[in-house]
Amino acid sequence: MANAVGERVEILKASKSYGPVHALREVTLDIAPGEFVSLLGPSGSGKTTLLGVLGGFITPSAGVIRFGGRDVTNTPPHKRGIGIVFQNYALFPHLSVAENVAFSLRARKVAKAEWAPKVSAALAIVDLNGFEERRIAQLSGGQRQRVALARAIIFEPRLILMDEPLSALDKQLREAMQMELRRLHQRLDATIVYVTHDQREALTMSDRVAILKDGRLVQVDRPELLHDRPSNAFVASFIGEATLLPVLRVDTGSVRLGDSVLKTARALPACGNLMLAIQTEKLLLAEGSAPDGMNRLTGTVADIVYQGESLRIFIALPGDASVSLRQPLHHAARGRIPPIGAPVHVSLHPEDTIVVPASAD
Repeated sequence: MANAVGERVEILKASKSYGPVHALREVTLDIAPGEFVSLLGPSGSGKTTLLGVLGGFITPSAGVIRFGGRDVTNTPPHKRGIGIVFQNYALFPHLSVAENVAFSLRARKVAKAEWAPKVSAALAIVDLNGFEERRIAQLSGGQRQRVALARAIIFEPRLILMDEPLSALDKQLREAMQMELRRLHQRLDATIVYVTHDQREALTMSDRVAILKDGRLVQVDRPELLHDRPSNAFVASFIGEATLLPVLRVDTGSVRLGDSVLKTARALPACGNLMLAIQTEKLLLAEGSAPDGMNRLTGTVADIVYQGESLRIFIALPGDASVSLRQPLHHAARGRIPPIGAPVHVSLHPEDTIVVPASAD
């Protein structure tokens, strides 16, 4: 099977309304050929609606959709040349694996003599060689997901749409399949648009992540920039494990939290209300005085929670604020975890002192 050349996807001010309800609000997004972009957001954010608009299953109320420069806004799904993997896989239980995978070829009226080699090639890509005659009921969840992938790629589409295809799998299998999808994308070179509500999944697989909220596109960026440079409080709270605390501007590069003044590595946003986003993994227990150049907070250990590979320590700060950090279990074994009720100092590097607008507007 030859590599597909990824399709460029342009979404220009796409909106969708159902009466008074606005599912999408002037979404504009340009996806490069061969890019893996995840649409991420909470329930009701518009991500599934946007995927439906791309697939041709939903007609936008306004806006334009282009594939490779072609206007496909009103083109029906079967004429868009796209591969689709649904959340429930949509496999036919009465057909064999080979017959399920070949269904895309039958729908496109490909000569039957060409089916077998194409089916074999598609199954080889998803590591299901020799499964041609199996029935769907005989497969595990991960194997069914691979059959759905094989069916989507068998006709070498330039664009593949995926609607939460891993959500029905258990945690361990889901994480394994995330890596398989990454490898599959690298092998195919097709453009992939992937819907998920799982931020870790989106960060793991994507070249870029598009975050939606209330039908609007809030931020589009590479995973590491979303995590380290969120555009507002919503993104900071949705990506990673962050505590958001209101702060006051001191000058262009520092803020006040209670009695502490914290320096930032980047200039503060120009808006009025500001929030400090303290990410759990960036906060450090400070033994003695804080290292030069580090920000310092003082509080009291409020709770310690065992979470398998680590302990999460909750720290009460003056003024009813609180933060949390993680410590490896071996720190507890060495007596390096202060008990509940003990005073404690924590430090935060200015590079990790992230201040964002309180509102997305």
